[in-house]
Amino acid sequence: MVQYSIIVPMYNEEAVIEETYKRLREVMDETGESYELLFVNDGSRDRTVEIVSRLCERDSHVRLLNFSRNFGHQIAITAGMDYAAGNAIVVIDADLQDPPSIILEMIDKWKEGYDVVYGKRLKRKGETIFKKATAKFFYRLLRSMTNVEIPVDTGDFRLIDRKVADVLRGLKEKNRFVRGLVSWVGFRQTSVEYVREERWAGETKYPLKKMIRFAMDGITSFSYKPLKLATYLGFCLSGLSFIYLLVVLYQALFTSSTTAGWASTVAINLFFNGIVLILLGIIGEYIGRIYDESKDRPLYIIQEVKGGVPSPSAKEQIPEPERVR
Repeated sequence: MVQYSIIVPMYNEEAVIEETYKRLREVMDETGESYELLFVNDGSRDRTVEIVSRLCERDSHVRLLNFSRNFGHQIAITAGMDYAAGNAIVVIDADLQDPPSIILEMIDKWKEGYDVVYGKRLKRKGETIFKKATAKFFYRLLRSMTNVEIPVDTGDFRLIDRKVADVLRGLKEKNRFVRGLVSWVGFRQTSVEYVREERWAGETKYPLKKMIRFAMDGITSFSYKPLKLATYLGFCLSGLSFIYLLVVLYQALFTSSTTAGWASTVAINLFFNGIVLILLGIIGEYIGRIYDESKDRPLYIIQEVKGGVPSPSAKEQIPEPERVR
């Protein structure tokens, strides 16, 4: 049985992947225990697959899961957990912003009896003020909107015990927010603090558009408060409209003043129509997720698996013959 599985989701990481492998290998060799490095290729269009394939040939610790196309970062993490053979599973991005050396501290916490050990960022190097501010705002907004205790200033960099991974395998939702799911399942959890480094090479795979989408997945997966907000806002606007109607009737019946012309009327209509469209958009997000769930398509499709052979227990978990979930 493999003791540790290190999951590395990848998308166009040819500039950094060999250095990532080197550092992970150095750290895991220090443990003196069995391990595997499970690289999950999420539809890369550069030489990422070619480089990792060569690593598989040279090193029996390395395994490669190659998606048939790009399914997304959170799905790549999910696939890695599904195929991981280790008693403890670590998720770490390929960009080396999360230092591999922190894995040793996580292992120490795991051996103390913790089931989940997540990395908590004390500082984020090399990121813009806008990125830091929006990330800080998002984590605190998400925490305030959900009943699940999702730690702030944390990402997907974490260690989870095998029994936690087995529970996560039973969660089939399509629009996944993995760090939220790990918090939702419970178990004994703790943190390891660290300073997040600059990306070692390459470009970020989370531009503003993807970050907004990711935030929407997190909020809609763990909170229905936006729907309640729509209800509250509807009542408030209806109350204000009724009060305004009383004012208009009073002016018409008891005063000689007249209501402002078309400009004010059009402005008010545009305002309320905008509110209605925003609320319809919020409802649409939830309906869209219901639609995704109803189709019941697999989360991902594996084109090929290369490298070391998983343990018998892991083989039993891999669906055959399509190797899809």
